[in-house]
Amino acid sequence: MATFYDLAADNRRKSLVLVLLVVAILAAFGASAGIALSGTVDGGLPFALGAFVLGFFLTLGAWFSGDKAVLAAAGAKPLNPDAGVEERQLDNIVDELCLAANLPKPKLYVIDDTALNAFATGRDPEHASVAVTAGLMARLDREEMSGVIAHELSHVRNFDIRYGLLVAALVGSLALLSDLVMRWAFWGGGRRRSNDREGGNAIQAIFIVLTIVLAILAPIAARLVQLAVSRQREYLADASGVELTRNPAGLERALAKLAGDTEVLEVATKATAHLYVVNPVKRFESRAAGFLATHPPLVDRINRLRTLRGVKPLAAAKIGRAHV
Repeated sequence: MATFYDLAADNRRKSLVLVLLVVAILAAFGASAGIALSGTVDGGLPFALGAFVLGFFLTLGAWFSGDKAVLAAAGAKPLNPDAGVEERQLDNIVDELCLAANLPKPKLYVIDDTALNAFATGRDPEHASVAVTAGLMARLDREEMSGVIAHELSHVRNFDIRYGLLVAALVGSLALLSDLVMRWAFWGGGRRRSNDREGGNAIQAIFIVLTIVLAILAPIAARLVQLAVSRQREYLADASGVELTRNPAGLERALAKLAGDTEVLEVATKATAHLYVVNPVKRFESRAAGFLATHPPLVDRINRLRTLRGVKPLAAAKIGRAHV
């Protein structure tokens, strides 16, 4: 039977494969665009390198400042442990769980919103941050808060936070390149190039069509793969969090409360939704099919925790909404 360490190692291997896959798609997209623009196969190499350089610099920016951008977008403010009982309790919970997990203590932040949610970000455990909403601190008891924080620290320990920054940057590079190609196609770049030569160029024509198809499909495909891996990471973080607390009931009750929370986290966007413990963009998630969802259904996550306790699974109607 696989241990949590085996699952975490497998998680990291899959993340590396995904990053390499997105890099390959980015390079292939750039090469195709180069051939479409130049009309020669040799013209594809400079554009492939250009696409790679674009992805590299966007990834470099995400590596050093992506977490700061996410925290700023969420309106997160540094936690003051002396501000009140709830703040002091959160700080103590993080101290205890970091000691149990042998992790450096992350920076703690609070989002001034009554919705129930939390997220972790950063490039590695030494540069990690955890943010929780004021609503979460107010409405969860100590066991429930411990379950949520253990889940977020598991994302840190499993290097999910690094994966999130890298892949988001690479998928963003694909989206940017796709937008540039579609603008070029819209303004007739391919027609002008083909008309420069009598009868046009068959190879160029093929790659013009291929580039436009890639411009439409490549970002979608990369995003779907990203979401699929993200959903599996949530299951692993739940299980790893329970390993830390030795108390599946705490996280189970916390997820049940989050399932019943109808408030939308106003500062969240679709771009950052995958970071949170549950999808904060509830209006979108309620309509999303399984393969489009950033998170697994909460009913499935809760019932997996109930299975760990040897308790009978519940129907979605008894838990709250299956998707939030």
